[in-house]
Amino acid sequence: MSSHDRTGSRRARITKATGLGVVGALLLTGCSEEVRLGWLPTERGTTNHTDRVIDLWVNSWIAALAIGVITWGLLIWCIVAYRRRKNETGYPRQISYNLPLEIFYTAVPLVMVMVLFYFTEKDMSAITARDDNPDQIIDIRGKQWSWDFNYVTEDKYLAGVQAHLTGETGIPETLPTLYLPVNQSVELQLNSRDVIHSFWVPAFLQKVDMIPGKTNYITLTPQREGVFDGKCAELCGEYHSEMLFRVEVVSEAEFEQRMSELEDGQIGEEYDRNPYAESAE
Repeated sequence: MSSHDRTGSRRARITKATGLGVVGALLLTGCSEEVRLGWLPTERGTTNHTDRVIDLWVNSWIAALAIGVITWGLLIWCIVAYRRRKNETGYPRQISYNLPLEIFYTAVPLVMVMVLFYFTEKDMSAITARDDNPDQIIDIRGKQWSWDFNYVTEDKYLAGVQAHLTGETGIPETLPTLYLPVNQSVELQLNSRDVIHSFWVPAFLQKVDMIPGKTNYITLTPQREGVFDGKCAELCGEYHSEMLFRVEVVSEAEFEQRMSELEDGQIGEEYDRNPYAESAE
């Protein structure tokens, strides 16, 4: 056997082994938790909205993959079926008009967009709907570079202080902590004291901007106890990366205990400021 044949045989074995390895890895990852959740940073049942978001996300990817496979298949079929044959010259016969085909490739994308719009609008309406009588109302005020939590229903507050502001990672236990009672509906009223911030708890799969002079809302029911990381998701100045907080979803008894440890009253608009006016002066 020549060296060329041996090299070709070795290359074929390597290619085959690599292909089998890739297929095996894809099959294994298909069973993993990340793929089942669509690589989302949470699990089902964290809040009353997470399952809906996960289903919309995963099903949208399934639909996109199916459409991609069909499109790629048609492209490959056209390349193979209509390739230039041996001894052929010139251009193939041109098709200038095909009414059924034109109706097909106009109607199908329209149907796809309408279906996607329908399911997205339905889920978004359910997620953003406000509760007329929530169990807890919490006024959350973002500020450079920390958070104030006003527990309106309980008439308690926590004034967050960012103790680091060095550009280095802080100690999680020193971060402002938002306490939420499990299995109770909560309305979060999102306000900013200065510039645009964004309230984001990745595990809740919801992120809403906090705009000066405007109140935005998140209504949810936490369904799983635990500690979750939160952060500002809008670039808001020098120490934006340190504008962190934690969320603790606790039992009703522990929630009442935590409320008893906080200050009475509310820390409201009197501490808001307009940094744009200050800079102009």
